[in-house]
Amino acid sequence: MTATTSDAHAGRRPGPATSPDADGRRSDDAEDQSRNRHRRPRRRKRRVMALAAVGVAGLAVLGAGYTVVTRHAGAAAADTAGRHTVGGPAGTAALAPGAAAAAASPTAAPDGSVAMITGLGPKTRAAIPAATRQVLVASGKAKNSPDTVVTLWTRTGNGRWQPGAAWAAHNALHGWTASHHASDLHSPIGVFTLSDAGGFDPDPGTKLPYHHSAAFQAGGVGFDGEPLDEAFDYVIAIDYNRVPGTSPLDGTQPLGANRGGGIWVHVDHGGPTHGCVSISAAHMVDLLHTLLPADHPVIVMGDRGSLAT
Repeated sequence: MTATTSDAHAGRRPGPATSPDADGRRSDDAEDQSRNRHRRPRRRKRRVMALAAVGVAGLAVLGAGYTVVTRHAGAAAADTAGRHTVGGPAGTAALAPGAAAAAASPTAAPDGSVAMITGLGPKTRAAIPAATRQVLVASGKAKNSPDTVVTLWTRTGNGRWQPGAAWAAHNALHGWTASHHASDLHSPIGVFTLSDAGGFDPDPGTKLPYHHSAAFQAGGVGFDGEPLDEAFDYVIAIDYNRVPGTSPLDGTQPLGANRGGGIWVHVDHGGPTHGCVSISAAHMVDLLHTLLPADHPVIVMGDRGSLAT
């Protein structure tokens, strides 16, 4: 693959570009890469120890997916999102503005559904494809904040919208922009389709096309010094400046390299990202289980003020 500039560095500190990573993307820091090259084997050893602690009964319940679910259940419980958290760790449910409004809305049905996704203005709603029945809303705390809340909305049979659980999450270090460019440390504002998934770990049972590859490795540390080792265990490609229907690792950028790329939903590591949206590992598994290609899922992402237009 041709080396490309990518925003999917999960929050590594900016540094001099060096040789391409395994996926063809360029490393931010050669020293970080060298220091972390043996981290994966150690992590796998911890997984075996964790599985042993679960016991035979636990394995019987978890079945074929135990190697993924067991570790991530523990990871979610121990997840710490650092000083940038939104209402607690990224693995903790928070009440999103949209979900809170839906719950309190006088027009809400007994099942909690509402006529329109709350928190979204007419311009934003108009950008959602008519065929879409699943909308992942990433509502940022402020234009310059890396804190966001993610809620999956599902359109019901009668055309109303049902909010799911709200999850604390992170976006880019410097917040949001309507004109994203490579390495600007902002997440792009807009409505983007969700077509493809992948990760370092095996497919947990998603209906999306899934590319399982050892090339999904971040390495290094994030903006708060947190390890990025597991950030790309699961990813969902956000169709910003990419070709839908290809692996998240594909580096093709139709808008040009200067507009950035590699914008994903991926596993939260406890701090801001370069441009992606990150949620806990357990919630990534939930999301991968829930998204259906037939429902034409999209992500609506941006700060609250921008999404309200």
